[in-house]
Formats: sequence, C-alpha cells, structure tokens
Amino acid sequence: MRKYLLFSLLLAACSTSRQSVNTSDVSQLRLLYKHVIPYNTSFNGTTVGGLSGIDYDAARNVYYLICDDRSEHEAARYYTAQVPVNGDKVTFTAVHSLPMPDGHPFPATKDLAPDPEAMRYNPHTDHLVWSSEGERIVNAKDTILKDPAIYEITREGHFLDTFPIPAQMHMRATNNGPRKNGTFEGLGFTPDGKYMFVSVEEPRYEDGPRAGLQDTTAWIRIIKYNLQTRQPIAQFAYRLSPIAAAPVPADAFAINGIPDILVLSENQLVIMERSFSTGVKNCTIRLYKADLSHATDVSSIQSLQADTHFTPAAKKPLFNFESLHTYVDNVEGMTLGPKLSNGHSSLICIADNNFSDKEETQFYIFGIE
Repeated sequence: MRKYLLFSLLLAACSTSRQSVNTSDVSQLRLLYKHVIPYNTSFNGTTVGGLSGIDYDAARNVYYLICDDRSEHEAARYYTAQVPVNGDKVTFTAVHSLPMPDGHPFPATKDLAPDPEAMRYNPHTDHLVWSSEGERIVNAKDTILKDPAIYEITREGHFLDTFPIPAQMHMRATNNGPRKNGTFEGLGFTPDGKYMFVSVEEPRYEDGPRAGLQDTTAWIRIIKYNLQTRQPIAQFAYRLSPIAAAPVPADAFAINGIPDILVLSENQLVIMERSFSTGVKNCTIRLYKADLSHATDVSSIQSLQADTHFTPAAKKPLFNFESLHTYVDNVEGMTLGPKLSNGHSSLICIADNNFSDKEETQFYIFGIE
C-alpha cells in the first residue's frame, strides 16, 4: 500500500545512531509497508507480543524492541530484530531478560514486576536505557506502590544503574502524584548525547484531569535530564489533545496520552499521541512537533492546574494515521531508521497487541520525503 501523506515537519538531524534528516526539504511521509506479526508468534521460548518501544542502532543495523510483559507470560524482556525497509519479513534475532539491580530477572509479583514501556540505544555510551511505569494499586485488599523508573543496562542485558526521578513522580496512596499506568512511556537522547528527555503519559493528579472528549486542559510533563550528572534539571508542560472518538457505551473507558517521543534536538521533539476508545476498533495515532524553546521550566510548580502562570511547549500537528485508511492498532513506539535506496530517511512505528488475539503487532515503515 502506497499513499502520500502530508507531514508538515522539518525534522532536525537526529542521534548519531540514526541517519540524519535534511531539515530543508522534508514535506511528506510515504507509507512503504505495513507488516503484521502473527498472534502468539514464538521466539526462543518466549511469546512475541506487547512490543511497546523500538529504537534503531545504525552501527549494527539492528533494532531494540522492548516488551511490556510484566513477567506474566515470560520474564520481562527485550528483543533485537531485523526490520527490513524493503518489505521483507521482520526477523527476531535475540531476546534478553530485563535485569533487576541484583542481576536476576524480574519476578511476576506485583510489588516487584516492572511495566516496561520505552527503550533507547545511546551510541555515546553503547548502553540501553529503558523505562518502567511502576505500579499503583490502592484498594480494600492491597496497597502496592512501585515508583516509575529509568534503568541503564548493557546491550546484552546486564544491569548498570538507575536515574533518579523527580519528587513529583513518586507513587502515592492518595490522589496525588502519577496515575496508574500514566507515567514514563517515552524517552530519547539529544544527538550530542548531553541530555535525555522522558515523557509522562497522562496528567498527574495535581496537574488536572485526564484528557476528555472536549478537554483542552490535560497537562503532562516532559522531564529533561543532564546525562553527565544523571540528574533531572527541568520539566516542561505539554497540553494533550482531546480523545478522538466517543466510547461505546458512553461511560466506557477512553484515553489519550503520550506513548512515545522522538528527540530531535535540545528544543525540538516529535510527540506521539495515542487515543483509544472502547467500542472503537481503530486507535487514533497523531504526531505533533513540540518546541521547548520558550517553554517554562515547571519543576517547582506542584500543580499545573492550580498555578497556570507558565508557558507550555509549543505544539503543531504533523501527521494523523487516520490518513492511512487501514486498521491502526495500539501504536506505541517510533524510531528513525536507515537510509532508503533513494537516499531518503525512514521512520518505523510499532504497535503493541497487548497479547490479545483481537489486536495486532504491527510495523509501519515510512519514507521521509
């Protein structure tokens, strides 16, 4: 399927692990291929599914794919794969367990299991960094609070270190701090290797309501880290778009949040927003360009709802997957890939099937023109 689609973004040159993109003549995304991995595909004794993050290592021409299995099917893990941009079959090449600090795989117990969501390769350190959303269970039977986390590991899956998280990101039993399943979904590095950005999927309780059908005040935070000191040094507010479609029935679950980001420079990000509504088959995946050049550092603001004296990230729409006119599932990851035969760059997106036979593990391979 080939279709030309408006992609009104001038992408900046990206990380040294990717091919750079000419900033002067990017005007379109062209869908080259859509590839679906069959349900319950097995690889090296594991079930391939739940793929929620993807990154490209140009030096080795390999992709890293993190799986959001909370050690329920098999141990929490990530894969390496070949993802051809010419339409050939996606091939998985290795699988590694995600390690706890003691080096052992994560168990399935709710107080210890991670919720893996994003993984990036840092070519400046030759390491992988991945994020977990943690856990927040507060009910009459149990209170389980596990903070979101950012881990650094070797490419072979050996634990190295963690990054400290801002005080606002600690889980709490009261309606304060992050929401369940609403924390660290996206991350990325600046091309010079000096900074890392981590995005929060949904608003913290203090920062206001979740996205609604007509809500325009759903604020999330994007956290900036200094990679030399490993400390968070700034936070920026970003306003989510409304949920794309009404759920069926009307009071059923619906969400819009940020499943991934691409860091183009210290001030330029591509933001992916994913909207899902019960009873609606397609997810609505929208890409935006975020500019942090004039955004306020909101690190000291405890409530973005109560204190509105800040300038958020500037936001421009870039691309809507609805233009593809194909079934779009739970797309959660994106990466810039290799150069194409025509010299243009590629963009690869991946959908998480949630280990469900009603959903699909999808790869979208685009040419950037």
